[in-house]
Amino acid sequence: EARPRRRALPAGGGHGSLLSSQERSVRLRRWYELMMENKDELARIITAENGKPLKEAQGEILYSASFLEWFAEEARRVYGDVIPASAKDRRILVLKQPVGVAAIITPWNFPSAMITRKVGAALAAGCTVVVKPAEDTPLSALALGELANQAGIPAGVYNVVPCSRQQTPAVGEVLCTDPLVAKISFTGSTATGKILLKHAAGTVKRVSMELGGHAPFIVFDSANVDRAVAGALASKYRNSGQTCVCTNRFLVQKGIHDKFVEKFAKAIERELHVGSGFDAKTTQGPLINEKAVEKVERHINDAVSQGASVVTGGKRHSLGKNFFEPTLLSNVTTKMLCTQEETFGPLAPVIKFETEAEAIAIANAANVGLAGYFYSQDPAQIWRVAEQLEVGMVGVNEGIVSSVESPFGGVKQSGLGREGSKYGIDEYLEIKYVCFGGL
Repeated sequence: EARPRRRALPAGGGHGSLLSSQERSVRLRRWYELMMENKDELARIITAENGKPLKEAQGEILYSASFLEWFAEEARRVYGDVIPASAKDRRILVLKQPVGVAAIITPWNFPSAMITRKVGAALAAGCTVVVKPAEDTPLSALALGELANQAGIPAGVYNVVPCSRQQTPAVGEVLCTDPLVAKISFTGSTATGKILLKHAAGTVKRVSMELGGHAPFIVFDSANVDRAVAGALASKYRNSGQTCVCTNRFLVQKGIHDKFVEKFAKAIERELHVGSGFDAKTTQGPLINEKAVEKVERHINDAVSQGASVVTGGKRHSLGKNFFEPTLLSNVTTKMLCTQEETFGPLAPVIKFETEAEAIAIANAANVGLAGYFYSQDPAQIWRVAEQLEVGMVGVNEGIVSSVESPFGGVKQSGLGREGSKYGIDEYLEIKYVCFGGL
């Protein structure tokens, strides 16, 4: 069995010294173009695999392809440094070199974009990759592999290892412990991330972790309520609530609480349509599996048993076992499970608060911090809250923050490192200092 070398690529030599940075750039760009040419077919694969509405799947493919375009451009901008030396007979150089083989472990909720966000950076840096896609969604990874071949990415550079649910822990352990792998990049739950970190510690691998979130969405009295409702709808119910940056807790100030809840409920009932992802009217597809539905039910039952009110939704949809009604709860407290755990489903719990300090304290009580959102039209408050929220990404009067140019990642137990943006390629590069003496 052919095995990758620990140092997959000779220093500065591209893919096994085959490709220069310009050639890597050209082939990543070609891969991007092929994705765009095949975008409808790729979107249908996503909808067939994970159920998200076709319009959302089409959006994901555009987002996914944009990372290949972005990192095609970044491949030629991996700059080193020349540092002034204190000794006259020396020169200090700084080189950036690929870390080597990168193991890429991705989730089912964005089966294309979570791959290209990592792989685009890795290949631009000059690494080779082994992708282990989620067991629920291997076809998107394999489709990307077919297009990579067509784009001229050399054999052995983009590798896919699909596996069953039963084999996933074992495969993950091999990728994290094999000394030939230099780097692990994982997107998924905090619990799984901690297991992979322990495995990776044995050989002191470089790691990037994009883990669970528990996003607060704060609506202050000064907010434009209609805009806040539109942002809430987008942030909460995209992919039926199954994204790591989905709002998990709504905190609404006392003065506008009732107005917000009323308008939010009407917007949910008016604008959200549950159905097959292939139906053009559908905005809410099925959840990924029965376990996901059971978690939503458990959170609702727990909240109602402690005094929460179901404003709209609240039960499985008549379409079938994995479909769930978009749900809004009011009279929610911080003691309820839905405000302590990430639901990962179409459940919006609303907590009423009185002061800015109270809202920040509730928002920051979580041990994770990926995304956070708030609506306010008070400039001083916007500065204060944006700086005080303990998250890696803040949406101010905006419910969707992801873009290829922005650094994606979290603080606390939401992970390590950043993806996308000009910072994303650094995760796949080592810094080497060269002291040139005797001059």
